[in-house]
Amino acid sequence: MTRLLRGRGRLTLLATVAVQVACALFFVSDIVLSVLGMPPLAWGLSEAIEIGASIGLLLGIALGVVILRQSIARTAEVEGRLRAASGAFMELLGERFAAWGLTPAESDVAFFAIKGLSTQEIARLRATSEGTVKAQTAAIYRKAGVTGRPQLLSLFIEDLLDDGARPPSTPAPAPTPAPSAAP
Repeated sequence: MTRLLRGRGRLTLLATVAVQVACALFFVSDIVLSVLGMPPLAWGLSEAIEIGASIGLLLGIALGVVILRQSIARTAEVEGRLRAASGAFMELLGERFAAWGLTPAESDVAFFAIKGLSTQEIARLRATSEGTVKAQTAAIYRKAGVTGRPQLLSLFIEDLLDDGARPPSTPAPAPTPAPSAAP
């Protein structure tokens, strides 16, 4: 859709909307004039305007279909990327959990903790006591080398970001000049 709303596509969209508004105004004014008993436009002119208005409305429908198809295609593309990112994140979780030597129970608890569930929620989902979840959480933090949930989550965020990534507000570093050769 963003491709359609750039340059010439944006002008086409605005022109089509303007034609549709004019067409709608014509049809409404034609009905209002008939209801008020006012004389209509000349027959030939009225028919020509009606044909033009009908064509304008059909063009609007066609443009709507094009925009809808582009939106559906874009949504499918974004959903595909999201599935790929989700799969990559799950793969990253599995790799990290294996590298830390987490047990299957600890892996479950770590996954739920990363998802943001509370200790009570994790205990309820796993049908275990909160004390067990707290002990497993402590073991996870120890094996991962972190002190808490925020640090655990930050490990995964760091892995997902590129090494050279900078926040959008951070300017790129200035290139360093090459050392000049001394005679």
